Amino acid sequence: MPEFLPPVSSSTTEYYRPVEVFVVQPPKQRYWLHIVLLLATIFTTLVVGARMEANFEHNQPAFSLNDDEVPLFPLRWMWADPSRILLGVPFASTLMLILLAHEMGHYLCCRYYGVNATLPFFIPAPTLIGTLGAFIRIRSPIRSRAALFDIGIAGPIAGFVVAVTVLMFALPLSKVMSPGMAGSDIQLGYPLIFRLAWYVLPLGQLKASTSALHSIYFHPTAIAAWVGMFATALNLLPGGQLDGGHIVFSLAPRAHKTVSRLTILALIPMALYFWAGWLIWAILLRISGMRHPMVAEWPVVTGVRRWIAGFGLVMLILTLAPAPFGHSSLVQVFRELRGQ
Repeated sequence: MPEFLPPVSSSTTEYYRPVEVFVVQPPKQRYWLHIVLLLATIFTTLVVGARMEANFEHNQPAFSLNDDEVPLFPLRWMWADPSRILLGVPFASTLMLILLAHEMGHYLCCRYYGVNATLPFFIPAPTLIGTLGAFIRIRSPIRSRAALFDIGIAGPIAGFVVAVTVLMFALPLSKVMSPGMAGSDIQLGYPLIFRLAWYVLPLGQLKASTSALHSIYFHPTAIAAWVGMFATALNLLPGGQLDGGHIVFSLAPRAHKTVSRLTILALIPMALYFWAGWLIWAILLRISGMRHPMVAEWPVVTGVRRWIAGFGLVMLILTLAPAPFGHSSLVQVFRELRGQ
């Protein structure tokens, strides 16, 4: 509606100058889409989790490729006996809780600062874990570097806390691999937080039987915790528009581009010698990560937030597994191709 300014004097009369003010309404939330994606992701994680639980009960590794009749995403196996889907509840519920905590950390922080953001979009996919994760869209500018910092780090902290809690309860449920039992076809690399939990928790029979994480059949909920740690590490990579990139930009905007380039350079040798997937992340950062939406330079981030940034670095160190999947570096892939 029109808003009128104070009168403006002239030599003969006084008059009002009308000024039109336009209020931009934020786009409506597409709740139906969020619900459909959420339900689809619950289903795909239930399917994958049911296969993991069945493998665990039969003393087989979670990612077993020995049974040609039951693939890693076993839709036909599930269709033959729909009640099997209940086996996937432990894995699916814990994984969805970790992903939801991460995204709601971002979302609630956005609401606190008056930033327009969507509810989480979950991505269902027939992958090893039944999903490609989740994300929110921020649809309005962030007004300060302090707000950017809080929004960027709230998600990783929330997801990390839930994942650590899950790990504390899930690790004692795991089994020791007996002699003659099959090893996993897809070997996971464990971050430092898993090794710390192994040494800190009173695991009794597990520790009495083995001292190596690779000799354990992890309970599906422990694998959900591993996925949560992996997602936290990826998001905390200090570059581009990842959560780690937002944190770097909020602390030192002029250093953001340099730090992003250094992160890309570090990912390339990691792809060569640890996991080929790091090359994909390096490419993604190079394509989309060199620019960052501008945020007011003042006031700067000070005080307790700098200590929290240090905790963010600790989380990255604890959750980052240089080789999250064994025997998958570019060097090893090239050797296998040459051998074939």
